[in-house]
Amino acid sequence: METKKVAFYTLGCKLNFSETSTIARSFKDEGFARVDFKENADIYVINTCSVTENADKRFKTIVKQAQKVNPDAFVAAIGCYAQLKPEELADVNGVDLVLGATEKFKITDYLNDLTKNDFGEVHSCEIEDADFYVGSYSIGDRTRAFLKVQDGCDYKCTYCTIPLARGISRSDTMTNVLNNAKEISEQGIKEIVLTGVNIGDYGKGEFGNKKHEHTFLDLVTELDKVEGIERLRISSIEPNLLKNETIDLVSKSRAFVPHFHVPLQSGSNDILKKMKRRYMKELYVDRVSKIKEVMPHACIGVDVIVGFPGETDEHFLETYNFLKELDISYLHVFTYSERDNTEAAEMDGVVSKNVRAKRSKMLRGLSAKKRRAFYEKQLNTDRTVLFEGENKEGYIHGFTENYVKVKAPWNPELVNTLHKVHLTKIDEDGAVRFNFIEALVS
Repeated sequence: METKKVAFYTLGCKLNFSETSTIARSFKDEGFARVDFKENADIYVINTCSVTENADKRFKTIVKQAQKVNPDAFVAAIGCYAQLKPEELADVNGVDLVLGATEKFKITDYLNDLTKNDFGEVHSCEIEDADFYVGSYSIGDRTRAFLKVQDGCDYKCTYCTIPLARGISRSDTMTNVLNNAKEISEQGIKEIVLTGVNIGDYGKGEFGNKKHEHTFLDLVTELDKVEGIERLRISSIEPNLLKNETIDLVSKSRAFVPHFHVPLQSGSNDILKKMKRRYMKELYVDRVSKIKEVMPHACIGVDVIVGFPGETDEHFLETYNFLKELDISYLHVFTYSERDNTEAAEMDGVVSKNVRAKRSKMLRGLSAKKRRAFYEKQLNTDRTVLFEGENKEGYIHGFTENYVKVKAPWNPELVNTLHKVHLTKIDEDGAVRFNFIEALVS
């Protein structure tokens, strides 16, 4: 019997990538062969995102891409958008199966018949039923792995659909996380990135109850002891959940790197209140100051949303100037987009699309300046680089422990190796050149 082929496309966050990888392994266990999404496959699985309007639109384009390669292929949609608007996805021409938040991990159970459907078949739970935890990690795609430690969120930010798409906050058990970390390290992967919806809330729901059995500090303390992992990176953590003890641990850690990504969303307390964020900007300043006090060379990334309802020119300039003065390294800028079933979608003071675009452009320009200034501060210092596996126009790239992107002429022997280097100059494309000092781990 001919081996069936499956291809995957992932939209959205690191968490989605970790789950796609885990779901792909379940296909392999059932005898499927995984191929690239651009290749001919019997089944195409699209893991969707619904954080922005753009991710919704891209879904239709990706379905068309799959149909172009194989018009007879079976197309399945999973992920956040599939949970939030299953019927909408099922109506997209070419979609055969839509699975919600809990069903996606059992996708192979729904594939007894791969005949194309006239209409997409939907299997979607009520989000209240998404109260159990499924561990995941990505492996085989990169020199780093994304390790899921937590899922869901109990916060009620007024712009966000993630609690509706992923359910309540719940955590993997400490034992499971440590075992997954060991499995990853045994594959020769040098870096693990911790991921989740709200990882600072780790420990809640670890054994199916709402209390914290462990804290995020407990988790990073234990992970730091796992042998074989060269690097551990915290993906994104809420400022109110990033405690001094965690920052201190990272500063003295064997494996955790000096890189933090801390969502801000707005530099205006008025807007933060409307967003129902759980901190004011003063706390954010305190977190940045603490990181820089114990790790002056640390990289700090920031999420910020522009064009939130009620954001006046004054509010935006308050955010712009706040970020301009803050000792941060780069920004991830999100243009606010209305999402159904959120409080913000009903708010007055809608900001026009062209004003949102203008503000976004201004902050992206500020981000480029911040990154350049951070890189300049790193010149003439010695850093450790982990090299990636892709040949990009004759160059190999990598990242230092504090997230400076470096480049060198392509050399396949460098892939997935760690080297101590001396940073020398910033190239035209923004990556940093260097001189080799010594190989650390091959």
